[in-house]
Amino acid sequence: MKTAHLVVALVLYSTPHMAIASERACGSPSYKHGIAHLLPPKYDAEFTHFDYANPDAPKMGEMRLPSLGTFDNFNYILEKGRLADGYAGGLVYDTLLEYAIDETTAAYGRLAEGVAIGPDLDWVAFKIRKNANWHDGQPITVDDVIFTFETMKEHGSVAIRTALFDLDHIFAFGDREVCFVRKKDVEINPILPFVFGGYGILPKHYWNRHDITKTTLEPPLVSGPYRLESYELGRILKYERVHDYWGRDLPVNKGRYNFDHLKWDYFTDDNVMGEAHKAHVFDVREEGVSKNWATQYNFPAVRRGLFKRDLRPTARVEGLWWPLIWNTDRPNLQDIRVREALWLLFDFDWTNRALFYNFYDKGVSFFQNSPMAHEGLPDERELALLEPWREQIPPRVFTEAFRHPPSDGFGPQRQNIKHSLELFAKAGWEVRDGVMRNNHTGDAFTLDFIAVSYYGIRQNLSLVQNLDRVGIATRGKAPEVSQWLYRSRTGKFDGNSVRLGPSHTPGLQLRNWLGSAAADQDYGQNWSRIRNPAIDSLINSIISAKTAEDMYAAARALDRVFMWNFYFIPMGSQPGFRLVHWDKFGEIRNDRLNRIPFVDAWWWDEEKVQRVEAGLSELATGE
Repeated sequence: MKTAHLVVALVLYSTPHMAIASERACGSPSYKHGIAHLLPPKYDAEFTHFDYANPDAPKMGEMRLPSLGTFDNFNYILEKGRLADGYAGGLVYDTLLEYAIDETTAAYGRLAEGVAIGPDLDWVAFKIRKNANWHDGQPITVDDVIFTFETMKEHGSVAIRTALFDLDHIFAFGDREVCFVRKKDVEINPILPFVFGGYGILPKHYWNRHDITKTTLEPPLVSGPYRLESYELGRILKYERVHDYWGRDLPVNKGRYNFDHLKWDYFTDDNVMGEAHKAHVFDVREEGVSKNWATQYNFPAVRRGLFKRDLRPTARVEGLWWPLIWNTDRPNLQDIRVREALWLLFDFDWTNRALFYNFYDKGVSFFQNSPMAHEGLPDERELALLEPWREQIPPRVFTEAFRHPPSDGFGPQRQNIKHSLELFAKAGWEVRDGVMRNNHTGDAFTLDFIAVSYYGIRQNLSLVQNLDRVGIATRGKAPEVSQWLYRSRTGKFDGNSVRLGPSHTPGLQLRNWLGSAAADQDYGQNWSRIRNPAIDSLINSIISAKTAEDMYAAARALDRVFMWNFYFIPMGSQPGFRLVHWDKFGEIRNDRLNRIPFVDAWWWDEEKVQRVEAGLSELATGE
């Protein structure tokens, strides 16, 4: 009967040109509890909870968190405005699948009780749970799922529309099943099921009465373990746990979402945020500044063991920590010789020693801390992917592993500056009367830097000093976060800094960050405006890889091409997650997770809380 119903559904939903291909769509789904990419899943169909969650964790207490900047939007599908913290993940919306953070790439049913994948990934089917409901009591249905993806394809951000580009159409069959049909004329993307499973599902009946194409400060109807309790625009967000949340006891949720309340405080200054943390205004965060990590955590509460400074190893792809990226739409930055010359003027060893307290490892790979990072010379698999592009990619891709320019870390590196001037000359730039000028136009070479914070400007100090030595004038500014985002998305900068930490399945991310198509999209994520057919081809090879070894080889090949094109100046790479927190919470410690799950898997430890409060009282009274 199911197959017959599917044929009727396909007739109703298909257009003539889909008729033949659609006969196979969702033919007779064989549902599974979860899926994994390239490696087998860790959890079987009988699992009751993730190993990093405590099924007996108490449901109580509050966790307080910080955010830098502001917010003015609760509509997560748009790129406009600044989205409020908590609205892009699983706190307020349910997703079809839930990622396991103790595996490289695996996900298990959340809103969906089962997932099925067709031959050659022609289709992906999900079966929706019976008891799922919105916070207004109405059931979550396949109509909501269809509405969500059709709306995102039409009105979503550039990143969302790029991620869903391969989706041809979606239709319901039966009462609780929904089928996603892939375009037949595009390359197979094996992580598509994870893409479909990762977006929060939206309530059709709510958005039928509201304009989803606009930002909103009216908190939308949601379905997840938390709902927004109150907020002060741009300053404070307070969430409350939904005690009768429908998915509380699902295996993917058991032992998670334990706090009765979550609160975000917004700050416009890193230093103020750090002082507020010491004053117990909030509880936990990642320290983003190396100087603070080295110098600011020896206050009395730390010495008494009330406050923890903890460098946590993780299994995440560390990538590169806020490298300096170039806008290659700028005429003076389009020449690879110019970009290499600028790279030679940055001194990582001096910067790491003088500014970063030697915290960072040298950033030499886009995929640092993962099997996707290149090492040594290309192997046979990599060469097979690189050879067709030999005439269009830098020769060093085949002969050298990427490295930083040589430096002793003390003072100007004269050989690097000399080599830089030689490259500028080959590219048509020379110093005249102390100013770097174009030999043909006479125009001065200038650079306009922006960054999300003061520290992003400060980290360029060695570069700026050497730019001054070779006659290049610079400007640097850290505008308010929303203005920084606007300028970043619209290309109003020469140099910028952005955190580049890919996932274990980076294909779609890479299309958004580095793909040629994304370079020409308004408000896209390819801020460097990279247009490189070799990179596009290697991204496709990553996406289409059938084995882990093939994906690693494609990623390593891409890594080499990307690094040796000098699209950015790599700073460092983190040796771990700089966790700083008041010691008030319980956790199941695991140093091989893809992230630190303090929001969704820690819990309130009353004994620790009492100890912290007593210790703070003693410090306040001088006892």
